[in-house]
Amino acid sequence: MYDGKLIKGKDYIGVGGGVLILNDLDEALLMKRGGNVRNESGWWSKPGGGVKFGETAIKAMKREILEEIGVEIKIIGYLPHTDHIIEAENQHWASFNFIAHIISGEPQNREPEKCDAIEWFALDNLPEKITQTTSEPIAHYIDGKYITL
Repeated sequence: MYDGKLIKGKDYIGVGGGVLILNDLDEALLMKRGGNVRNESGWWSKPGGGVKFGETAIKAMKREILEEIGVEIKIIGYLPHTDHIIEAENQHWASFNFIAHIISGEPQNREPEKCDAIEWFALDNLPEKITQTTSEPIAHYIDGKYITL
């Protein structure tokens, strides 16, 4: 029964994004999605989240990163977006992808109800279960397909 509430990503295309956070060793910071996430539980992804109405994508990503892992970032690049269509979960997302470095703070899991772990991974040694919104941007980064900001 319809209760009058529309669900982002299911009833209309959700807008979100993520940030490929790199350290001095060119390793990526990834999060293992926990059981209370909207989709792809158990998969590794770059940190990020939804864009709120009236919020720019860059501001949204800086906010999400601070909320999720407690660090401030400097966004240094933009990668091609991801058309994230998850047929098995009947979801559709348009996802912005950015590149950043940490400018203050140490990464910590500030949302343990949504995230099971955070780890740095070498780009040539990524975990097996990695989301499309992470694998595509990493491939673009490795291929040099991004805009420096």
